[in-house]
Amino acid sequence: MPRIACSRQPSEPSAAGGRLWRPLRALLAALALALLAACGSTSGGSGGAFYRVQSGDTLHSIARKHGQSVGDLVRWNKLANANRIEKGQLLRVKPPGTGGSASPPPRAASGKSAGGAPAKPAAPIRGITLIWPADGKVTRQFNGSSVLGITIANSAGASVVAAAGGTVAYASNGLRGYGNLVIVRHDGSFLTIYAHNRKLLVKQGQRVSQGQRIAEMGDTDSSQVNLYFELRRDGKAVNPAGALPRR
Repeated sequence: MPRIACSRQPSEPSAAGGRLWRPLRALLAALALALLAACGSTSGGSGGAFYRVQSGDTLHSIARKHGQSVGDLVRWNKLANANRIEKGQLLRVKPPGTGGSASPPPRAASGKSAGGAPAKPAAPIRGITLIWPADGKVTRQFNGSSVLGITIANSAGASVVAAAGGTVAYASNGLRGYGNLVIVRHDGSFLTIYAHNRKLLVKQGQRVSQGQRIAEMGDTDSSQVNLYFELRRDGKAVNPAGALPRR
C-alpha cells in the first residue's frame, strides 16, 4: 500500500486551494480504509484470508468450507479450545503470508488477549504523547499478533476523547467490524483509531485538540459496550501503552 507523507494540513482550505483540499480529504479517507482493511477480509465469504464466524458455525464446518484442517485453524488463530468460537469472531482461514496481514481486525472484548496470549511489555514510543481516550477498565491488551490495540469498557454514552491533537481522517461506519469509527491523523506519521462508538461528534477534515470529545462510547459491531483503540505509526500498529500515562 503506498504511503502518503503526513504533513500538517490547514484547518481551513483557501479559496484557491479548495479544489485540492477536497480530493485530499477523500484520499485520506481511502487511506484510512485501506489501512484497516489491510488487516484482512471481514466478510463471511470464502474469498479472503479471514472469515467472520456466523451463527451455527463450528470450527469443523469452517475448516471444511475453506479446505483447511481444524488443526491448521487452531494453530493460525492461537485458539485455546477448538470447540469454543464465538459469533462475530474473525478467524484466519488461509496460511499466513498468502494474503492479508498476520492478524485480523479486533473482535469484542473477552477479558483477555485472544487465544490466551499474554500482553507484551510496552516499549516507550517517541514522537507522540497520548492521554487516555476514555475512562473505564482495560479488558483487552495489545499483544502484537491477534490483538493490535486495547479495549476499554465503560457505559454507553461515556466520553471518547482525542488521545492527541490532529486532523480527523475518517469519521463514519463504512468498515465492517469497527462500527462507528473515528481515525485521527497526527504529526509524525501517527494515526489513532477509535471504534464501536455509539455516536460520532466530529467530521472528516476537522481539527481536534488533545482531550476534545470526539465520540460517545457504544457497541456498534460489538457484543459489548467498549472502545477499541489503536495507535499506528507508518501504517503499523504499535502498543499504545508505550505512549499512554500509567493509571
